[in-house]
Amino acid sequence: MRFPTLQAWLDWQETLHPSAIDLGLERPGRVLKALGLQSQQHMVISVVGTNGKGSSVAMLESILLAAGYRVGCYTSPHLLRYNERIRIQGEEVSDEALCESFERIDRARGDVSLTYFEFGTLAAFDIFSRAALDVAVLEVGLGGRLDAVNLLDADVALVTAIDVDHAAWLGDDRDVIAREKAGILRAGMPAVCSDPHPPRSLLDYADSLGVPLAVIDRDFRYEATSEGWAWFSEDQHRMPLPLPALRGRFQLQNAAGVLMVLHLLSGRLPVSMQHLRQGLLSVSLAGRFQVFPGEVPMIIDVAHNPQSAMALKDNLEQIPVSGQTRAVVAMLADKDLAHVVSALEPVVEQWYVAGLDVYRGCDAPSLAKVVEEVCTITPRVFTTLDEALEQAQRDAVKGDRIVVFGSFYTVAGAMAAHV
Repeated sequence: MRFPTLQAWLDWQETLHPSAIDLGLERPGRVLKALGLQSQQHMVISVVGTNGKGSSVAMLESILLAAGYRVGCYTSPHLLRYNERIRIQGEEVSDEALCESFERIDRARGDVSLTYFEFGTLAAFDIFSRAALDVAVLEVGLGGRLDAVNLLDADVALVTAIDVDHAAWLGDDRDVIAREKAGILRAGMPAVCSDPHPPRSLLDYADSLGVPLAVIDRDFRYEATSEGWAWFSEDQHRMPLPLPALRGRFQLQNAAGVLMVLHLLSGRLPVSMQHLRQGLLSVSLAGRFQVFPGEVPMIIDVAHNPQSAMALKDNLEQIPVSGQTRAVVAMLADKDLAHVVSALEPVVEQWYVAGLDVYRGCDAPSLAKVVEEVCTITPRVFTTLDEALEQAQRDAVKGDRIVVFGSFYTVAGAMAAHV
């Protein structure tokens, strides 16, 4: 074996390819073919979108596990452990399983150069192929059309909410981005869209492929009720349903898309009302409005684009506090910093701005300048996230809350400090 530990493999993978992001299917496709993994024996659900992917994947996984199916799940990025990315039966795969898979990929790739993400995606496919799964739920990483997850054909594709993000790679308007994400659709294969305002490019591309695309508020819908919520399609309804354990009113939009996916798969993966209820009540997802209780509660959220920032604002408004909301923020430089800050400005009394010392990370002075331009409050500026978080905790008094957001890196740092 090339390396004896998972960390050694990961460190090497970060240096293997000349660029960290290199969208395209040709290179990883050649390796997939060499591994003999072009088709899988289990069913595949692929989830693409800007916001709501992680929540939708988590709900699908939770419900299908409750129904007794053998489920594999692939997500990215991770927060604390790389192993979080690949789960079987809700459990992270072991270091040993990952190292063995990396070795198989390394032998099969020959002189093909792979990115860190491509290596991990191929490892998920390889591990799942050996796990006798009923279904694999795959979260698309960046875009869709050229993302390595798109090497596999989905039995059902789910498109969640679409917003402007990763503009340098995907474009700077929703129509262009939606066309990239629509690349996971397959001719004649069913798909679901849980974005209530789907861009025209997505609808047109689905039509051109003959894809039966079920769109929320057109082909299925949901409504809140006194008992929870209800879901309706043209030929079925599910009620009463409990609210998902994930916080936020917008989670009903995600849950409605999930139920439509399961409805389309009901001939092969039937799910009862009992299993739906059990899965919705037991679902969990780290880093999405995750609350650490205490005299001064800390809320962490990976919100990093305008749409997700507005959702975070909505959640904060639903849970008012008597004191101040102290925001600790660190972001990547290529995000829409101004609109993210603007979305949270109405609910934040104190800003603690930190730099992110990672690839594409925004330095503290640059982010502080944005906050000063958008808000009337002068932010406190810190070189590192730890410094910002420690100061916010020193300043906070009973009745306040601390909200940490802006990036997966930011949330991971806060979680590590809290452990």
